[in-house]
Amino acid sequence: MTEAISDSFALVGRQMRHIRRMPEQLIGITVMPVAFVIVFGYLFGSAMQVPGDGGYKEYIMAGIFAQVMLANITTTAVGVVGDLNNGLVDRFRALPISRSSVLVGRTVADGMLVAWTCAVMALVGYLIGWRAHNGVLQTLAGFGLLLLMGFAMSWLGALLGLVLRNAETVSAVSGVIMMPLAFLSNAFVPLDGLPGWMRAVAEWNPVSAVVSASRDLFGNERGPASGAFPSEHPVPAALGVLVLLIVVVVPLAGRAYQKAAAQR
Repeated sequence: MTEAISDSFALVGRQMRHIRRMPEQLIGITVMPVAFVIVFGYLFGSAMQVPGDGGYKEYIMAGIFAQVMLANITTTAVGVVGDLNNGLVDRFRALPISRSSVLVGRTVADGMLVAWTCAVMALVGYLIGWRAHNGVLQTLAGFGLLLLMGFAMSWLGALLGLVLRNAETVSAVSGVIMMPLAFLSNAFVPLDGLPGWMRAVAEWNPVSAVVSASRDLFGNERGPASGAFPSEHPVPAALGVLVLLIVVVVPLAGRAYQKAAAQR
């Protein structure tokens, strides 16, 4: 166990050094979310009617944070496919390191990147008027929940990359997964105006639970609860679904890695 942890830290360091040598990659994953904050905050902010006094700038921040976490599916999946195709996995197999550390190093490093992106987005959000009203501890809990979502999405991306093993296919499939999760939710608009069946689907969308829980922890208005369990109890609902996803996906990704490495 100690060796696996040590190997994982070493591979996280390797991923971070790789980012330091290619700063354009860091800029690429940071600029787009910041652009979303500015565009949604200013371009759509004056036209959108949302619950509470904070306005659309406060309402939208949790949704954009969640969208960034969802994007970790593609980031990790494409990275895993690259490792498979450029021979890195073969080199790792020749080294006396824990096999589990390869995926742990990749997912933790990608989690650190989205943490950086969150910090930049929070600063830009603050500058345009977003505020967290519930104190430091609950605000940190909100970010912790979002980062847990990013970590779960990273493992889902690792599984996707190991199964599909093709960058173009991974990008297409991850887009198909992310689109309904992001837009059939309360991330960008309240659910009041949706037809009944669509509203029910959106309320049980795990992204809606994470976004509502984050808004509660930040002290941002999220509108009246509808009676559905994720709407009434978003924090336990979000934690439950994320932990369940990690428990299911991590062993599946480990098994897929063993299979992919053995076939090379």
